[in-house]
Amino acid sequence: MLDEAHVGDIRGAFGTIAHHDTASRGTWWARLRTLLAILGPGLIVMVGDNDAGAFGTYTQAGQNYGTTLLWTLLLLVPVLYVNQEMVLRLGAVTGVGHARLIFERFGKFWGAFSVIDLFLLNALTIVTEFIGITFVLDFFGLPKVAGVCVAAALTMAAVSTGDFRRFERFAVVLCVLSLLLVPVLVTIHPPVAQMSRDFFVPTWPGHAKLSDVMLLVIGIVGTTVAPWQLFFQQSYVIDKRITPRFMKYEKADLWIGIAFVLIGAVAMIGFSAALFQGHPESGNFTDAGGIIAGLEKYAGRT
Repeated sequence: MLDEAHVGDIRGAFGTIAHHDTASRGTWWARLRTLLAILGPGLIVMVGDNDAGAFGTYTQAGQNYGTTLLWTLLLLVPVLYVNQEMVLRLGAVTGVGHARLIFERFGKFWGAFSVIDLFLLNALTIVTEFIGITFVLDFFGLPKVAGVCVAAALTMAAVSTGDFRRFERFAVVLCVLSLLLVPVLVTIHPPVAQMSRDFFVPTWPGHAKLSDVMLLVIGIVGTTVAPWQLFFQQSYVIDKRITPRFMKYEKADLWIGIAFVLIGAVAMIGFSAALFQGHPESGNFTDAGGIIAGLEKYAGRT
């Protein structure tokens, strides 16, 4: 069937795959171009985890317990992959969203429960994001109310342009900017050997209350594995018209996203641990604003 309007094309931020394109990807260049066209759902859904709430949770782990909880991130890798790989397959094969599948397979009660639960959690998440924005505005001495209004307007504008490719490019740029956490980490000169050991070898913070550490570990799990990710990625795969034929490229996109979220999380725990080591604030986390103030105090405003 002819697709003269190209409504079946996969239009990505960095490339397009025509609906009638059935050519094999025999060269590395062809595979790279295909990956660039597919890139988006896995990367964006994963990096979306490193938000204001995650900043507070990860930096609390670093400031209070150093790098001893880095191993929790490694344990979450298979959980992230299994969850998100499941929904990308569901989206590519069924062509319908996660909520609709729940309604069809488990009935109205569980369908309504999942949607209402998702709505409430997302509302709380959005509140958390704007709290984080107020901390940044306060750091730069900007008016909070005006700044929050501008941030809200930019957010609504980003998703209201009606251009899928423009939105995806904007989101991918934000994902790349999240890697700025790496130079922040490097400038503080973290203990790389200690971080590597704590990432691969589980240890427990010495002289710490079990209940406090367990609550923080639960917080790390909760901020890294979130329900909205399931709904978002499955819908994204459908909206982008990704079919089972390109499953391996979408899995690669997911692995790239997992790598991004790990880099960001490790950087946040690492720089907050190194930043306050040997200072009175070590072990006395207050909030994200305290972390920002600590960066200015011990690492410089730049």
